[in-house]
Amino acid sequence: MISTTECRVLFRPDAAELRFLPEGPYSLPDGGFSWVGIQHGASSKVGSVNVMNLAALTNASFELPGRPGFAFPTTKPGAFVCGVERQLGLFDVDAGTWTVLCDGVDSNVDNTIINDGVVYEGSLIFGCKDLEFQTNKAGLYLYRGSDHKLIQLRNDQICSNGKAVTRGIDDGLHLVDIDSPSKSITIASLDIGAGVLGDPNVIVDLSSEQMFPDGMIVTPDGQSLIVAMYDPADPAYGVARQYGLATGELEAVWTCPGSPRVTCPQLVMIDGSVQLVLTTAVEHMAAEQQARHPNAGCLFAGLTTFDSIGEQPLFDAGS
Repeated sequence: MISTTECRVLFRPDAAELRFLPEGPYSLPDGGFSWVGIQHGASSKVGSVNVMNLAALTNASFELPGRPGFAFPTTKPGAFVCGVERQLGLFDVDAGTWTVLCDGVDSNVDNTIINDGVVYEGSLIFGCKDLEFQTNKAGLYLYRGSDHKLIQLRNDQICSNGKAVTRGIDDGLHLVDIDSPSKSITIASLDIGAGVLGDPNVIVDLSSEQMFPDGMIVTPDGQSLIVAMYDPADPAYGVARQYGLATGELEAVWTCPGSPRVTCPQLVMIDGSVQLVLTTAVEHMAAEQQARHPNAGCLFAGLTTFDSIGEQPLFDAGS
């Protein structure tokens, strides 16, 4: 039987710019979690790293020098590795400094910027998005930790979103990937040392639905995926879904009342239990639609049966 859990509003950002497009929650070593404001409004060219204090339920926001696709905590306290516009860099929230690690991402095409990614064993795998959401030209990249080399794995995505790295029964690595407009979740073999990605196979086909798969994580046991579903329509609630990795079958659902555009999931320890944190967005909502969805742009939390938050590694920022 498929379980359904209704989530509660965990945090409602006061500022409209922070409700526009929240994404990327990620557990922090101090017990809180971070998240990103992808873009501070439809015409904005900046976004932010945000740090959530769960004990006080307060949020600290730090503006970035552009629009981020992701921000992950690092081994250096207060520093986040971020994909901003077409750069990878380290942002120090205390000093407000931006240190470029890699420039010119997706420089062979026009009008794309970095979007979602994942940290795996000292490396980053991330994708880009076409800002017009029309053309299969955005890149998928490996930033290899062993030699700090940027390697393009694909050049044919539109809006690269959820990522997860899993280890198969053959002990080989696989990349589970979402290019949202395709309405599918794919899996492909991944060789980080060689910098090679195999041909993708579809494991979840959502082409018959109005919703789009967005952010994604793998469950702590490595057997399932939790996927945020971005719904451009007008339902009473948004959803995140859990799918079996081997079967592609739906296993569980979490709902977000009054907020249909669910963007990203993450498991976070809250009040002594592992809960699912879901970010949601106001993006593309007219004023009257926002009135119908009063919780749009809020961060939600829902109960789970997991006993750990799984692997959420820190990116190695060096000395």
